[in-house]
Order: sequence, then C-alpha cells, then structure tokens
Amino acid sequence: MDWKRKLTSRKFWAAVAGFVSMLVIALGKNAETAQTVTGLIMAGASLVAYMIGEGLADNGGSNDGNS
Repeated sequence: MDWKRKLTSRKFWAAVAGFVSMLVIALGKNAETAQTVTGLIMAGASLVAYMIGEGLADNGGSNDGNS
C-alpha cells in the first residue's frame, strides 16, 4: 500500500473523519463533540499532508549544497 499517497488523500481523511464522527455519536456523545473531533482530524490531516508534501519536495530538490 502506498502510505504517502493515502496520507495525503482528502478522500481518505474525509472517510476517517466521518467514521470517527459517527463513532463518537454512537458512543453517546453529542453532535457538537463529533464536530469538534471531525475538525481536529481534518486539521491534523492538513498538517500531515503538508509535512509529507514538504518532505517530498525537499527530497526531490537539487542536491548542489546551496541550501
């Protein structure tokens, strides 16, 4: 499985957020809590995607020693 691609996929993170949101509600928490958790997951997903993207960009950059 290509984890770099999965972890940068908006569809993957939307599916994770949807699952966790429904799990939170199924466990008896309110919709506000589910929204907060979903927001945190999506914010974390943005951070993960940024870090992977920057890592790939740094790795693919020139290695001429001028950085």
